[in-house]
Order: sequence, then structure tokens, then C-alpha cells
Amino acid sequence: MRGFRHAASARGRFVEAATIAAATTAGIVVGGTLVAFAVARQAVTPLTRRIADTEVVGLDRTAQTITLNRTPDTVLPGRYGLFVNGARDYLQLGSVHATTDATVTRKLLTHVSPAERIGRDATFSGWYFTRPDQLHIPFSEVSIPAPVGACPAWLFPPRGSSANDTWAIVVHGRGTTRSEVLRSAPVFRDAGITTLAVSYRNDGEAPRSGSGRYGLGATEWRDIEASIEYARERGARRIVLMGWSMGGAIVLQTVLNTSHPDVIAAVILDSPVVDWRLVLDFQARALRVPAPVTHIALRQLTLRSWSRVVRSGNAISLDDLDIVRRADELRHPILLLHSDDDGFVPSGASHGLAEARPDLVTFVSYTGARHTKLWNYDEDRWARTITGWLADQIRC
Repeated sequence: MRGFRHAASARGRFVEAATIAAATTAGIVVGGTLVAFAVARQAVTPLTRRIADTEVVGLDRTAQTITLNRTPDTVLPGRYGLFVNGARDYLQLGSVHATTDATVTRKLLTHVSPAERIGRDATFSGWYFTRPDQLHIPFSEVSIPAPVGACPAWLFPPRGSSANDTWAIVVHGRGTTRSEVLRSAPVFRDAGITTLAVSYRNDGEAPRSGSGRYGLGATEWRDIEASIEYARERGARRIVLMGWSMGGAIVLQTVLNTSHPDVIAAVILDSPVVDWRLVLDFQARALRVPAPVTHIALRQLTLRSWSRVVRSGNAISLDDLDIVRRADELRHPILLLHSDDDGFVPSGASHGLAEARPDLVTFVSYTGARHTKLWNYDEDRWARTITGWLADQIRC
């Protein structure tokens, strides 16, 4: 009888332990799934506000300098922009005047008067230009009839009497607008190329899609296809596609899916997303998200049942968005510029694409330029590289 009671007690303890373990495991699974959902949802959700990545810690209105928290970006050489909370929305910044272990002081290229208030939270930007009139070159506002509706764009004619048959369609990245690509317009203009700075679904300027979420290039390319058709109807015989960051992923999807491959003369990519798995994994690790949770998040994007919850749309094929995997499908010459310390989109996939297609890809590596700030870091090198390469490709 004593043995029976002992066995029953042991079984009870076992059942209790198993129940606790099962509950704990279920909690971990549920918790991990919810975290994964948040990660996946964030990847495809357009930003509605800028994320502050530095702080204004000092402002000298007499010397017209501004002091920021030191970060790998705020200490970079060159010209940049700063979005600030306060009376002033955007400031143009010049060279670095001084640094400490904690701060960096830069020249203000936008005058700040004694009466103006500048907030503390700020976002350091590579845009530099926010409006086309700041370029001091001719432009016009146009509208692209895309599948989601009318997408606004800026059109910049080539310099002088250059023929109007070569167009550059330039595509901005995730969480930005077409202002990001204004830096390229003078370079293309001087090369005798018409520039079309476009918007696309869910970017805050173009119409929303039915889901209101990013497709990471899998859906946005259709709006770029509409831009190609717009250019062709206005005399374009050769088109250069250029994309920054996620805009690079969109451009790559365009060249793989377009109905007009013969008109595309060249592709230029600045800090591009070539493989979304590497990017999402890199960013998840930066946020210290456990690898199994990241794996679940990627699965949630690719499974139809989960994708309808995550992004209210069809599943995204990360295999289709992996251009290293699809490198043998490429047919157009590509100039690929990427900094090896990008800090947001790792350059590994760019290197992989260059190694997979050395016959098509000209890879230009930077060190120290960070993400989409290659123009800012060394304007002359950036412009010379693009114009020299274009001259070889399309004989401008």
C-alpha cells in the first residue's frame, strides 16, 4: 500500500511538472510568436513619423554651428540634413567643426535666427535637399498613372539642347519620399539625361494600396513599370533605373518582371536591398531578437495564412526577392555602390551579386559612408563614378 501511495505521489509530481513545462513551453511559443508578429509587421509597415536617432545638445547662433550627440552617422564628413522638432523642421548641415567622445559640432548651412526655437530630438539625414527648387535647376510636377492611382513625380529636363530620349527613373527607399533622390538629378542632368523622381504606393505621397503595407519590392515594382510606360509615351528610347535601399529592391524586381526589358539600358543601385533575409536578420540581431523568433517572423511573411494577418495582403516570396539566388535571370548592366559599414543594409548580398554576375555588375565599395550617404560622404567620387560608368553603357 505504501508503495502504491509513493507511486501515485510520483505520478502526481510528474503530471504537475509536465503541466508546468507544457504551460511554460506554450507561453514561450505564444510569446515568441507574438514577438515575431511584431517584427514581421514592422518590416512591412510604412513609417508615419521619423525616428529620432540623435539629440541637439547645443546651438551657437552667432557662429551658426550645432552640436549633436555623436553617432557613427553624425560624425561623417560631407553635407547632410537634420529633421528637428520645434519651430524649424529641417536644417542643412555642413562640415564637422569639432568632436568629443560624446558630441560632434557641425556648421549650419541653414541660418537659424535668434528667435527660432530648435527642439532636442532630431533625425540625421542624407537627403540634404528636401524640395526640388533647392537644386536651382528647371523641374515640373507630373503625375504617373499607376495601378494604385496617380503617383506624383518630379521631372527634370537634361541640360541645354540634349536629346530627350534617355531618361533616368529614380526610386527612393523605405520610410522616405522622393526627396531622398533629389541628389541624383543634377548628375543626370549634366549627363544629358531626363530625370523622373517617382513615388510609389504607401510611401506617404502616392496612393495607398488595398493593404496599406509594403511588399518589399514584390508589389511596388508595378508603379515603376507605370513610370517606364509614362517615359516611353514621351519619347524615351533608353531608360536608366536607379534605386536607393528598398528602392534598389524595387528596381531589381522591375527589371526581372517588366514588359519593357529592351528599353532598359542600365541599372544603378545605391546601398540596395539585394536579399531581404539578410537585411531582416541583421536588423533583428541589432535589436537582440532571438534567432528562432526571427525565423518565425520570416515565415509569417511568406505563409499565406499569416501574411494576411501581418500585412493584410498576399504572402511575400523571399526567394523571389533574393537576387543573388536569381542572378542568372539578370540581363542588364548594373552599377552597384555600397558601403561595407552600411549599418542598416549589410553589403554581403551586394558582394554576392557582384561575384555571381561579374559580367554584368560593376561593384564600387565604400568604407565609412554608412547607409545611403555615399553622395554626402564624397560627392565628387559618387558623381564621377556614375557619369563615367553611364558614358560607357549608353554613350551619353
